[in-house]
Amino acid sequence: MDKATTTELEAAAFRRLVAHLQERTDVQNIDMMNLAGFCRNCMSRWYRQAAETSGIEMTDGEARKLVYGMEYADWKAQYQTEATPEQKQQYEKIHNHDN
Repeated sequence: MDKATTTELEAAAFRRLVAHLQERTDVQNIDMMNLAGFCRNCMSRWYRQAAETSGIEMTDGEARKLVYGMEYADWKAQYQTEATPEQKQQYEKIHNHDN
């Protein structure tokens, strides 16, 4: 497979992942972090970093809007729930690198 086709397929898969996460507003970022080690914010940061590598200026807010499908503050207000003590404990257990 040539490089252009590979890039086209990767872009299509990324767009589908973003669309899936936009549809699955019930999935909280902390759950994604606890299960997969990344979340929507990570994806938006990677997107911004890729843009910058290509010489395109992009803010975190602009990248988040692309991933969330709306302003981040709006998504948080509509869909984000308070993390449970169990979710927070799991996050700390997984992501505390001082252990």
